[in-house]
Amino acid sequence: MGNLSREYHPKIMEVTKTIRCKLIGLTRRKRELLNREYDNFQYWLETGEDRGVYSAYKQDAKWLYKKAKRMKGVPIRKDLIDIQRRDTKIAEYWARIRVKGVRGGVKVALAHQPFNFEEWEVCESLLVRTKDDDFYLYVTVKKDVELRKEYTSIIAIDIGARWVAVSVARHRSNPKFYGKRVRELRGKYFWLRRKLGRAKKLRAIKKIGQKERRLVNDELHKIAKEIVDEAEKHNAIIAIGDLKGVRNKKRGRKANRKVNSMPSHKLKEYIRYKTLERGILVIEVPEYNTSKQCSRCGSMNTERHSQGLFICKDCGYQVNADVNGAKNILKRAVGYMLTV
Repeated sequence: MGNLSREYHPKIMEVTKTIRCKLIGLTRRKRELLNREYDNFQYWLETGEDRGVYSAYKQDAKWLYKKAKRMKGVPIRKDLIDIQRRDTKIAEYWARIRVKGVRGGVKVALAHQPFNFEEWEVCESLLVRTKDDDFYLYVTVKKDVELRKEYTSIIAIDIGARWVAVSVARHRSNPKFYGKRVRELRGKYFWLRRKLGRAKKLRAIKKIGQKERRLVNDELHKIAKEIVDEAEKHNAIIAIGDLKGVRNKKRGRKANRKVNSMPSHKLKEYIRYKTLERGILVIEVPEYNTSKQCSRCGSMNTERHSQGLFICKDCGYQVNADVNGAKNILKRAVGYMLTV
């Protein structure tokens, strides 16, 4: 199929991500110490009065107020956090969290997750307590990744109304559709919010909104992982349509609601950081007229009887509208690359 390359992209890029780690197996004493440090820090942040806060947590006030006050957590500088692999029955990784009055800090177990801390540089962290009194450590990590210089395929992705994403690729003939579950969740919670709104149950609306976001984000992560896994397997670059203006297009009321509720930006960000970790490049190509132009003959003499069906009046081509858009993105992506 030939190699694809773009020489002007940097060879080495820094990747940063945040790992959410639940603290598990806390003894009564450890929980008391963490609660005391957490409460005292929040009190100092709000009032300026020190009831007993680990001194280093009060340093660098500008960063503390920016992060901690908004997040309702205790920020921990990278020189104050120590994460080590122990492979115990309770957990694979343990962290040491400094608290006032305890030399060496408190050792806590981190819930198991498929992440190798040894391959990353640990930066700052944030200790957060939930409404259920569970503690989480949000650990920011970074590492340098070498981007691939040559690719043998392209995966093009179109963000649609009916589907979260549709992809086509040079290494396969059939398109892939993503987001059926997301569409179901969005529709379900839209009608549920409307029902609760009529009953003026505002607290319930907020609660289900949080649940909806969690479920949708989980599905988006799965979609992004599937796309990136395919790109890695086939050594493919990923091309995504530039979504500027996609939310402002004139559609019917129902179609506009679907498009505006689709979490397209989050999906793009998830794809971007997952690919970057593996040294795979993501490019954005203009989406202008990708929904109107025929991907087979290039004609603009086209129509859409419905949101899902694309028809070319010149060559007679009929296909799913999002598939047509993805194919146009693929063509434009090839034009951006040096194809052998």
